[in-house]
Amino acid sequence: MQRILSVAAIVLFALIFASIAIGYGGQQALRPLAESYVRLVPLELGAPNVITGILLTYRAFDTLGEVAVLFMVAAGVGLVLGVTAKSPGAEDPEAERKTPASEIIQSATQILVPLISIFAAYIIMNGHISAGGGFQGGAVIASAVMLLLLANPSLVLNTAFLSITESAAGVSFVLVGIAGLIFAGGFLDNRVLPLGEFGAFFSAGAIPVLSVLLGVKVGCELAVILDSFRT
Repeated sequence: MQRILSVAAIVLFALIFASIAIGYGGQQALRPLAESYVRLVPLELGAPNVITGILLTYRAFDTLGEVAVLFMVAAGVGLVLGVTAKSPGAEDPEAERKTPASEIIQSATQILVPLISIFAAYIIMNGHISAGGGFQGGAVIASAVMLLLLANPSLVLNTAFLSITESAAGVSFVLVGIAGLIFAGGFLDNRVLPLGEFGAFFSAGAIPVLSVLLGVKVGCELAVILDSFRT
């Protein structure tokens, strides 16, 4: 009886999802708000990447709040897990109990970490031109850190340096926003710097600067979180 009911439930859910999929039709035109963003970002901000322009100018205050939440998460994880700062190069008292990574992981780490780092830098620095940005690049940086921790379980990260770097990036982000209030049209207005030639690497005003600061901040915060979860 239970098997029959399970099969009947699966069939029912399949019919529901099939009806949704069959009746789905893609949106043929942009909504008015999205259409205005698509029109205004290249015109006012000089950024080909509309998403990055929205996140780092029109809704940059929201982005600042999101990275502040991420900072509180990192601080909370460290507080709950009771993580203590360790000096770089110091011996880990539990190093002998940790199983070393295999030769495949260690060799792959030596090859992949430089490539991942270059890719992260590309994503961050070209976020105003193509797909990417500070958040995405910061997450890629954290993936390289995670690979290093997997390859070398006894590795001691300089969490004090990471915390200072993260704080400096956050303060610089806010200072750029204040400069927008003084020299441009509002807080985190990217026109505090020249817009430059549309589509060029040095363009879109302060958006590339904000993207770099955001990538550094997110990367450091995620790295601290990863290090905190190590046993």
